[in-house]
Amino acid sequence: MMIFNCMTLFPEMFTGFTGTSLCARAIENGIIEVNLVNYRDYTQDKHGRVDDYPFGGGAGMLITPQPVFDCLNDLHQRFAGKKTLNAYMSASGRTLDQKTARELSGCEVLNILCGHYEGVDQRIVDNCIDMEISIGDYVLTGGELPAMVLMDCVMRFAGVLGSDEAHSEESHYDGLLEYPQYTRPADFRELQVPDVLLSGHHANIMEWQREMSLIKTAAVRPDLLKKATLSEKDLKLLKKNKIDLDFREGL
Repeated sequence: MMIFNCMTLFPEMFTGFTGTSLCARAIENGIIEVNLVNYRDYTQDKHGRVDDYPFGGGAGMLITPQPVFDCLNDLHQRFAGKKTLNAYMSASGRTLDQKTARELSGCEVLNILCGHYEGVDQRIVDNCIDMEISIGDYVLTGGELPAMVLMDCVMRFAGVLGSDEAHSEESHYDGLLEYPQYTRPADFRELQVPDVLLSGHHANIMEWQREMSLIKTAAVRPDLLKKATLSEKDLKLLKKNKIDLDFREGL
């Protein structure tokens, strides 16, 4: 079982996420555990405050260190002996990708700190956090939505899907975007499913899927194609579709 401890000032934001779809089934089946921990409960401020003005001035408020330090200390005691990583959802963090998600799925406990206001006191980051994680180059009001994105991404590698094949064909798994997919009917308002998918010829279908994946990646995310590991057959498929390969080193 993988345990997610979400440290948040707004645990109610997670209700829909933990109560529906993949996450709800994973919790019910004992594959994951999600604990919503309000670090306001740990503050020693008599008014229940967890934020204060930043030294040196500036707009907004910062999360103070005391409640977060004490909250994490409590979590470490509760889950002592387990492989644990403390993550902070931050716009300046490492960009979340499949590689990072797969890496984090190897943890037994993932403590996720959701900041708010203008962020957190740097002493929290320097002394308590193992990894800052961003879901993109933009700023959100708090870390709750990014935390849900992170959990959804990571739990797919933690046995939630039931098989490796379920995510091995998804976009980004092998560095490329996923090929187009179709379902019934084969003819919808004169819009046809590609004949190869109806042929029953498994090898031809696999080749078509790979070719479409390469074409889509080249068109939408050429930066991924530059980093992907491509076979000689892949290169031939790209040349066949007149996709410029000059940007690839050594070609």
